[in-house]
Amino acid sequence: LSTSLKQTKEVWIYPVKWIPDQLMWENYSRALTVVPFRRYFLNTIFITTLRIVGQVVSCSIAGYAFARLRFPFKKLLFMLMLSTMMLPGIVVQIPTFVYFSKLRWVNTWLPLIVPMLFATPFNTFLLRQFYMTLPGDLDEAARLDGCTNWQTFRKVLFPLTIPAVTAIVVFQFMDSWNDYMGPLLYLQDNDLYTVSLGLSFFQGKYKTEWQLMMAASTVAMIPSLILYAVAQKYIIGGIAFTGIKG
Repeated sequence: LSTSLKQTKEVWIYPVKWIPDQLMWENYSRALTVVPFRRYFLNTIFITTLRIVGQVVSCSIAGYAFARLRFPFKKLLFMLMLSTMMLPGIVVQIPTFVYFSKLRWVNTWLPLIVPMLFATPFNTFLLRQFYMTLPGDLDEAARLDGCTNWQTFRKVLFPLTIPAVTAIVVFQFMDSWNDYMGPLLYLQDNDLYTVSLGLSFFQGKYKTEWQLMMAASTVAMIPSLILYAVAQKYIIGGIAFTGIKG
């Protein structure tokens, strides 16, 4: 924030002057107009929203199944799913890129959205632990009322998982909003760029306008800060409850 309000000559002065002599508010207008940040924001919001919806729906269903249903090899499948978390993402980056390129998905949003429509290990584990804290009497009461497994999940148990779901929404929002490597790999058209790629435009080969980059970065941080401030109590509650066995 301090650097975003400085003149170019004040960025590197030492000792650091935290409050500039003249507040350069015009850095913000320049930063947001020198590159099409409005489009980048809309692109990022669209991608992030779809990824959040996909994760909430798929991970909730998977977490419910692992926690409340009985089916063959349930424990083995759950352990196999968790074991994928030990595999570094960089290991599968090249084969994944090759796979998506053969599908002709490069330079589209599909590689950034479609994988997130399926359950991921961490979010599934978080919701599974939360479902395990809910009393089994809820399932029995729902079945006595004639509910199927799907109705029990949708009408009885899922509404009780709002704290855990809120935590997942915030985690997924932060991950998607700040994702740089994914868009860098798959997006080539400037009209498809996200906010994280837009920030890289300020870093030139011979000269970087740091005050503009910091102004754009400050604006890019605002949605994350607002979401975290609003959902903070739900995040803490959701994570705390997943560690309690009932």
